[in-house]
Amino acid sequence: MTNKPSSEHASSAPAARPAWLAVLARATLAELESLAPAKNELPELKSVRPPEIGMVMLRGRVGGTGNPFNLGEASVVRCALRLGDGPLGVSYALGRDKRRAELAALFDALLQDPLHHDRLQRQVIAPLARAQAHARAQKQGDVAASKVEFFTFVRGEA
Repeated sequence: MTNKPSSEHASSAPAARPAWLAVLARATLAELESLAPAKNELPELKSVRPPEIGMVMLRGRVGGTGNPFNLGEASVVRCALRLGDGPLGVSYALGRDKRRAELAALFDALLQDPLHHDRLQRQVIAPLARAQAHARAQKQGDVAASKVEFFTFVRGEA
């Protein structure tokens, strides 16, 4: 038996990677720590780019369609880890938490490895994505409950 990915995994992995990177970037440190494998279960890790803090410029658009403008700066951490001689895992995370970026890069590398991909999709990415979708729906519901409908009266009409 070979350790090659199935044709389904091989064709879906490039399209799925941005989705799992987004889920990992939104995950909290506590969530990533609770799901992280024990160090003795991991292959050798090589730090290609240790976690480092930098800044990014946030851009906005008035009404979502207007001309772009610089909104401000935000701290971001980036990290790159390689599993032995295997896949390179990367992460960018808002904030200054180096450990969070390191764990996200670790999960990215593991998800690219066919030996770990399917299990991590089920046990890490799917539960995190569900929790994030639930939190987003909850917040949207809270905001919708406080929505005010405005309308105008034209003066002089009865």
